[in-house]
Amino acid sequence: MSLSFYWYPKCSTCRNAKKWLDQQGLEYEAIHLLENPPSRSQLEELYRTSGLELKKFFNTSGQKYRELGLKDKLKDATEVEMLDILATDGMLIKRPIVSDGNKVTVGFKEEEYAKTWG
Repeated sequence: MSLSFYWYPKCSTCRNAKKWLDQQGLEYEAIHLLENPPSRSQLEELYRTSGLELKKFFNTSGQKYRELGLKDKLKDATEVEMLDILATDGMLIKRPIVSDGNKVTVGFKEEEYAKTWG
């Protein structure tokens, strides 16, 4: 099973997730979230596959999120508007995102990784 691992190397959560994947001996393609962010259609596919609420894909603790005032803007935003916003900047996307095409995890919680990817 080969995974797509969307990450930002300076992010400690991403580094912890990468370390976990490495310790499990899992194969993955590491994709730098800023240099090669997922397209809008890729984001939509990840979102639909994940079964998660779209707001879970936003990096709510990020500086860019706060600068753009997204906490308030997202309250009334449609799914289309949220996907459009997410696709504008890799720093708006919660990280890491891991997918095998059938399952998706967003963020890193060791228990969730063990259940999903272990």
